Amino acid sequence: MAEYRSRIADQQLDRALSALGAVLIEGVKGCGKTQTARKRAASEILLDQVPDGEQLMAVNPGLLLDGPTPRLIDEWQRVPTVWDAVRRAVDDRRDPGQFILTGSATPADDVPRDSGAGRFARLRMRPLTLAELGHSTRDISLAQILAGEEIPSAVSEISVPQYAEHVVTGGWPLLIGRGPDEAATYLKAYLDTLIEVDVLTVSGTRRDPRRVRRFLHAYAQLTAHPAKVATVVERANADVDRALLPASRTGQAPGERGLSRWAAEPYLDAARRLMVLDDVDAWSPNLRSRSQLVETPKRHLVDPSLAVALMRYSPQRLLEDLKTFGFLFESLVTRDVRIYAQNNDADVYHYREAGGRFEVDLIVEDRNGNWVGIEIKLGGGHSIDDAARSLLKLAAERVAKPPLALLIITAGPYCYRRTDGVHVVPLGCIGP
Repeated sequence: MAEYRSRIADQQLDRALSALGAVLIEGVKGCGKTQTARKRAASEILLDQVPDGEQLMAVNPGLLLDGPTPRLIDEWQRVPTVWDAVRRAVDDRRDPGQFILTGSATPADDVPRDSGAGRFARLRMRPLTLAELGHSTRDISLAQILAGEEIPSAVSEISVPQYAEHVVTGGWPLLIGRGPDEAATYLKAYLDTLIEVDVLTVSGTRRDPRRVRRFLHAYAQLTAHPAKVATVVERANADVDRALLPASRTGQAPGERGLSRWAAEPYLDAARRLMVLDDVDAWSPNLRSRSQLVETPKRHLVDPSLAVALMRYSPQRLLEDLKTFGFLFESLVTRDVRIYAQNNDADVYHYREAGGRFEVDLIVEDRNGNWVGIEIKLGGGHSIDDAARSLLKLAAERVAKPPLALLIITAGPYCYRRTDGVHVVPLGCIGP
């Protein structure tokens, strides 16, 4: 087994175990939940390897719950009744740190269970960040920015072609040290299983794998776009690559009908419950102006590598298509910023006004309402100046509360403060 790589989530898990009786770690399959839990657990049971788990739970719950603590119950959603049994055990024992539950899917809404309030802490895990992978210098800390501290100068050694490789390989623990070709093979198998097996498992009914793939492919094409579900459906019904779906010019198999908004809902629900989607909600600040804001989320998959795999892009193809690369670089930045923000008890949003007249890529807001504005640019030159103008406009004309900082996160090498006060920060220098 490969050596465990420390995670930002490790400290979050420790804090949660010291405060509450049980911790639920949720995250997309393959992001490393089980290995993180095992570093803290004293005993474990893997419910995906227990036949007739529901019957065991009904006859003798102790077979699943008893053991040295913290006890890991992996893939708990396979036996949903274990949730209430853990809650009762926490109430009886009255000690923190009794259980760690992990799950790569959320149970159906019709599965009755207690909310777990006061007993369960919830921890969301995502794939690894560049900092966790050892590629970021971590010279620029989001915690320090949110504390109002000065942003230091720094230099990143990650080149644009290397960022293309990071987008393709993603933050999957099993791909550490692997190249783009190996990543492509792994992610193809990952998506095939997701589409042909996992969606069926969480849906409880058969779903057309071709339609699921087309829906996810459309989602990938709209990465970092504030798109309505109807727009995703429209894109899914548009022309698609013959390699993705051998079909007619319209991308439909003979006699196949296109997706409707209603028909797409089960696919959307399944992908959400599998935590494959990781949309960024719209921000609703206290505005100085009467600007009308859109509420549409920005569409993201949980890791940009999934979008790349669905669209069949290689690092070289990304470098030849800088527009698409720019959106996927934004998705890479968004993944990392969300993980760093979670570690600081902060949330991540995007800002967009009606009609797309004005927007800012990301807003990080802490629980006191303090905020950091972020624009994301793959390139430099005029795009940096345009990004700075957008950030300054947001701070001066739109939001009543002054920002803690205004950042342009780039793929360039240097971190510096512009004369207008906006900081240019390489992604390869940022950490929690």
